Amino acid sequence: MAKAPKEDKAQAAAQPTAKPARKKEFRKKREKKHVPAGIVHIQASFNNTLVTVTDVNGNVVAWSSCGAVGFKGSRKGTPFAAGQAAGAAASRAREVGMRTVEVRVKGPGSGRESAIRALATAGLQVTT
Repeated sequence: MAKAPKEDKAQAAAQPTAKPARKKEFRKKREKKHVPAGIVHIQASFNNTLVTVTDVNGNVVAWSSCGAVGFKGSRKGTPFAAGQAAGAAASRAREVGMRTVEVRVKGPGSGRESAIRALATAGLQVTT
């Protein structure tokens, strides 16, 4: 009686265990948004400038900041850095089809005007 369990184990080891065949799962391609008009929010502080592009409902389409563009330290507070950040956000906004934007500016930073100018030179039509 003691040998019976060993034989069962040997038979179980001899039989290959087949894995069930898996179906390939296909993911749907993500639809690209097409947003013809939107709002650009510019938050200009003394240390950094944040540029957020949203659709008219407030959903974020693209964003950028002086730090995200590659500036560090006190260089983030410069008008040049703000222009670079606004240009980066505007180029991403143009990829989704945005053409006209309304601009809302907040804060006392030095990058306020240069960010608006950069939006216009990037090809977005600034309405307000």
